[in-house]
Amino acid sequence: MLKRAFVAPDPGLLRLRSASRAVLGIGAAVALCGLVGHSLVAAIIGGLAALLALFTVLDPTVRGQAGTTALLPVVGLPVLALAAALHDYPLVRDAAFLAVTGLGVYARRWGPRGHSLGVFAFMMFFAAQFLHARTGQLPELFAAILLSVCAAAAVRFGVWCYERGLPPAAAPAPLAATGLARTTTRQAIQATAGAAFALALGQMLSQERWYWAVGATWWVFVNTTSRGETLVRGFRRFLGTAIGIALGFVLAVPLHTEPVAAAVIVAVCVFGIFYTAAVSYTWMMLAVTVMASMLYGLLGVLDPALLALRVGETAVGALGAALAVLLVLPVTTHAVTDGWIQRALRCVHACTAEAAARLRGTADADPAPHVAELEALLGRVRLSLAPLLHPLNPLLARKERARRVLALLDDCAREVRGLASIAADAEASHDDRLTAACWRVEAAVEALTAPEAATGRRPDAAAPAHSGVVEGALAHVHGLEQALAQLAEPLQAPGRARLSGG
Repeated sequence: MLKRAFVAPDPGLLRLRSASRAVLGIGAAVALCGLVGHSLVAAIIGGLAALLALFTVLDPTVRGQAGTTALLPVVGLPVLALAAALHDYPLVRDAAFLAVTGLGVYARRWGPRGHSLGVFAFMMFFAAQFLHARTGQLPELFAAILLSVCAAAAVRFGVWCYERGLPPAAAPAPLAATGLARTTTRQAIQATAGAAFALALGQMLSQERWYWAVGATWWVFVNTTSRGETLVRGFRRFLGTAIGIALGFVLAVPLHTEPVAAAVIVAVCVFGIFYTAAVSYTWMMLAVTVMASMLYGLLGVLDPALLALRVGETAVGALGAALAVLLVLPVTTHAVTDGWIQRALRCVHACTAEAAARLRGTADADPAPHVAELEALLGRVRLSLAPLLHPLNPLLARKERARRVLALLDDCAREVRGLASIAADAEASHDDRLTAACWRVEAAVEALTAPEAATGRRPDAAAPAHSGVVEGALAHVHGLEQALAQLAEPLQAPGRARLSGG
């Protein structure tokens, strides 16, 4: 787990740059809050706003990111005001929190911007509970949030805008569905149901810290689509929290009264959150938990019992999410995995066809966007297969089959990248062997994704034109053919068990 979090590949040092920029941006936001005389409570909510502005805004273009960042206070400030106004009306407050939870998840149907605004709204309601915000504090809290979002934006879009010049990230669209089967609709219902369970049971554990259970349920649903993914994420959240609490006893309890030491630990935690988020949810949660422990210490309420309660509330939240995905509109891991695998295979064919067209001299043919899309789709496949590849999965045959599918898809991606690289710099070639090979790739993809529609065509190759470029391209296409042929066994073997049953 440690190796995965800190030795995982970091192409372009993007994770390192993101984590370093986050420390700079959040540090600047908190420092500005201190310079203008804001209270500790206002500085904390300002730091949280800056963290969310840097962490959750994931639009594919810099212009889109700037637009979403500007909209964060527009959504967040009214929610914070609502939470503060309802502080003394528990039943209405709880109902409002559940409504914000459901709407925040549903907003993901509008893509990265909807996701960012939904998270920010939820966390503003959550922060109001964490800080016991009252209406009399709202002017100062509003000012701190606005100042901090501006500080984070100045760092992100001015001081250190490393995204400028990078190609827009390829974010795959959700799997097609309508009605209650639509991912955002289903998850909004599931998250609300899970949060209601967590809220009720969390209040039985503590009338003051119940919101940790709701928060745990909420974050378990982020970036998951099947019940298997959600269960694994819930387990990882609990594990990261438990380890973080143990570390909190070592760091937060003895050091929270030392401002310099506390500031350094919080900065290290911020770096850890951003650096590990993409590769290890467990380590990210460990960093979040240690940071929260230090903040409780700065607020003067930290004690061992509080840390133990945090573990219990997190367990309740994870349980709420698990029950929701198992009992409310459940979607199996197999259904989601199969959908993403088919999308990836069709993208493999699109990459091959565009590269072949480019080699034949078609000026506007460009495989690069499809290569980027394939990488994003494989990320979704890895996420959906995570439950099967988990060390605690007792279904060894399915685990091995999932591992083989993932390895073969990685082989496909490697061959596609090689083919696209050759096509990018090659002279045009009209070798019909390449056309024939691409037809075979198309037939292989059809056989895997829609076997009833597969034509089985095997066109003959024409007389070869001697070209080193074509030979290199053919080598990659033949590699693709082999990987696709080998995928037939784990994906379509007659009479086998389903790839996953969860």
